[in-house]
Amino acid sequence: MIPFIARRLVQSLFVMLAVAALAFALFRFVGDPVSQMTGVETAPQDMERLRVELGLTDPIPLQFARFVGDLVTGDFGYSYRTRQPVGEMIAQRVPATLELGLVALLISLVVGIPGGIYAALHPRAPGTQALLVGTLIGVSVPTFVIGILLIFLFGVKLGWLPTFGRGGTVDIGGWRTSLLTLDGWRALILPAITLGLYQLTLTLRLVRAEMMDVMRTDHIRFAMARGLPLGTIHYRHAFRNTLVPVVTIVALQFGGVIAFSVVTESVFQWPGLGLLFLESIRFVDIPVMAVYLVLIGFVFVVLNLLVDLLYAAIDPRIRVAGAA
Repeated sequence: MIPFIARRLVQSLFVMLAVAALAFALFRFVGDPVSQMTGVETAPQDMERLRVELGLTDPIPLQFARFVGDLVTGDFGYSYRTRQPVGEMIAQRVPATLELGLVALLISLVVGIPGGIYAALHPRAPGTQALLVGTLIGVSVPTFVIGILLIFLFGVKLGWLPTFGRGGTVDIGGWRTSLLTLDGWRALILPAITLGLYQLTLTLRLVRAEMMDVMRTDHIRFAMARGLPLGTIHYRHAFRNTLVPVVTIVALQFGGVIAFSVVTESVFQWPGLGLLFLESIRFVDIPVMAVYLVLIGFVFVVLNLLVDLLYAAIDPRIRVAGAA
């Protein structure tokens, strides 16, 4: 297992280097940050001096080497728009995005896994048909439409829940959380449902499909022939063999929730990383955009490594293959 982890870590380093190169190249051609930082009355010589101070006139290889070196040392530079350290700006927004993503993922798992098991074990039940129709709607309707509909219904018409912002927060050791206040939970419900609905539909349909395939295998039929209790067959044997693809999709879903929360955070004005990324695009804030992309790449690399380790814990055949 140790050689496997070492090999994956080396591969991850190359992946992160590729992501850094992509971020560096992509955001060097989105516009002139100096034009956004200065006004029309700024003299050309002052604009050129600012470009020199920011290192924008240096050779491209030198700029990339400096960019990678700063990332490795944890020095993410300064925002062109606010002149604040990018690391501090990211750290201030991370709690909001992580809490939103975790609650959205929890909603998708709590509803999706039991719903998928029920749909697989009762394929002809009316409840199963209702679940499949609901998941089809959840996949088809865009996220921003779902968010607007929830705002209109629960925020405007009924007035039960707030429609924007994060609500009340509590500072715990530098981590500002909204999970410890009632106002924070009320503000979290609508964006979490909006963000988690698409993941819920994927989880439910995946669990249903995998569970139905496993139930047709020979070892499940043999277990039934032996007279084992149905609960043991369904949850100890069938569901456990369903977990390998489910773990994969759940891990990638969490990475997707973090990466693609931009739309939800924009609709609900949720002060997270996604909203920060949109603001940085608007003002051509290249350091923030580049660090955001590298951070998302790092999240996916770590999640993929954790998935590989979970495979070995879930499926003994993978441990045997790795030892061989």
